[in-house]
Amino acid sequence: MAISGLGSHYISLFLYVVFATFLHKGAAQTISVQGQNLVTNNVSVVEGETAIISCRVKNNDDSVIQLLNPNRQTIYFRDVRPLKDSRFQLVNFSDNELLVSLSNVSLSDEGRYVCQLYTDPPQEAYADITVLVPPGNPILESREEIVSEGNETEITCTAMGSKPASTIKWMKGDQPLQGEATVEELYDRMFTVTSRLRLTVSKEDDGVAVICIIDHPAVKDFQAQKYLEVQYKPEVQIVVEFPEGLTREGENLELTCRAKGKPQPHQINWLKVDDDFPSHAVITGSDLFIENLNKSFNGTYRCVASNLVGEAYDDYILYVYDVLTTTPPPTTTTISAFQDSRADGAPQKIDHAVIGGIVAVVVFAMLCLLIVLGRYFARHKGTYFTHEAKGADDAADADTAIINAEGGHNNSDDKKEYYI
Repeated sequence: MAISGLGSHYISLFLYVVFATFLHKGAAQTISVQGQNLVTNNVSVVEGETAIISCRVKNNDDSVIQLLNPNRQTIYFRDVRPLKDSRFQLVNFSDNELLVSLSNVSLSDEGRYVCQLYTDPPQEAYADITVLVPPGNPILESREEIVSEGNETEITCTAMGSKPASTIKWMKGDQPLQGEATVEELYDRMFTVTSRLRLTVSKEDDGVAVICIIDHPAVKDFQAQKYLEVQYKPEVQIVVEFPEGLTREGENLELTCRAKGKPQPHQINWLKVDDDFPSHAVITGSDLFIENLNKSFNGTYRCVASNLVGEAYDDYILYVYDVLTTTPPPTTTTISAFQDSRADGAPQKIDHAVIGGIVAVVVFAMLCLLIVLGRYFARHKGTYFTHEAKGADDAADADTAIINAEGGHNNSDDKKEYYI
């Protein structure tokens, strides 16, 4: 009876399978034969994608190559596929290589695949296929949608149904944070991971992104983020609208209170610290207007703003200066500055160096005068001259001396004494 070519091919295949099964029963483990090396690789593939299984031989001597699944069923015998799973397709076949693709991989395909080389004794090499299951979209939840500054909030991030278990990392802006993770095993080595992040917020955190990053070999750049919404008490600032310079008697004063917070301040109040508010002061919203200033208005004026979070204030210290008097145009900047300082009513500073110089000059002049007078009196000290009658020295008594004196009493007008 004639046998067609196709029938002859299947008969040969059957005989090869029977022979291979007989050899397999007699072989315990992979045996390395000198000159012939069977090589394969482990494969990691994402569920639903395609895996490539290779069986490679070096220095083949025309021995037969076949590929078995984890259940020891023949997938390919040389270039023939006895298994009726069409997901397996031949990519390449030669004496040195059997290359097979497995499409639409599922968890049930995971396991150890066997490359067999029919030598004596036969050789085997094992390729482990690991199926990766990416997690679902991360679920990000916050305990509070709006947080007040200074309070603690908690954010959770969940990566569901992955294989292997995912790793979760946290970032606030560009700052890494540390969460607390729990891992729950489901089925078929599937896992759900939940990470909890606790942090205390400040007003600077308002609008900052908190990012949950999922680290898994099956996905890249897998993350979810949430922007913090932080409430904070007002920031208050008093701005002088008028005057631009010093506040003087008779002038007007206009102040504006600028307050910003979240939520916006619902109330703004003006008051004078430790004193009564001027009776004719006018408050319009956040503005304060006082006309015709005088020194009795001196003091600290406070603007207080409040919202749901709290209140804050800013102070303005008012000092009313004297009226600026009209003076002739100053010749120098120094004189002008001196006049302005006097007009301001500010206390004047005494230049002690100038006063010291003047005193020194006066003392020096007095010392010079005393030296000159001293020298003059020293030269004329107790000196005087008299003109007495000549010959009086030889007289026996006073009467004779007078009589013997030259010229007697007639010349008495010529006798003079000089006292200096």
